[in-house]
Amino acid sequence: MRLTIASLILAASAIPFAHAQTLTVDRLTQSQLIEKAQELTAKAQGPEGAASSKLHEYPNSFTMIALRGKNGGAEVHENYADFFFVVQGSAKLLSGGTVQDGQTVSEGEIRGKSVMNGGETTLNQGDIVHIPASVPHQLLLPKGGTFLYFVIKVKER
Repeated sequence: MRLTIASLILAASAIPFAHAQTLTVDRLTQSQLIEKAQELTAKAQGPEGAASSKLHEYPNSFTMIALRGKNGGAEVHENYADFFFVVQGSAKLLSGGTVQDGQTVSEGEIRGKSVMNGGETTLNQGDIVHIPASVPHQLLLPKGGTFLYFVIKVKER
């Protein structure tokens, strides 16, 4: 009986830590991000015109590096917000409005041709932008430009 009670107490005390955030500090320098992006260059020159790589995963968020060589399509993440940190290049961000010809491509992810009737914001190196969950968005690049950005995806819903 004593062993069973002790086991229950130990198990109950572990419950608050079951979903605890990692205690490891992650650090990436701008040079490291650029180096990781070089690995994406060949793929970004393909038909998609973009490539990305997941860097770290956490309980309610994850980080990525993304390289774009041409305009993206419209997208909506129903459950995740995006934080973009522009590492290199510039782009126009269309956000809000509606997604033209939107289709669900996976759970909570909608893609389409373009954002219609959205607002326009110019993003440049060093800029940070937050795109809330469920907000349509699309990146448009200047002709011949590239856009390198660090992304934090945070579960909001």
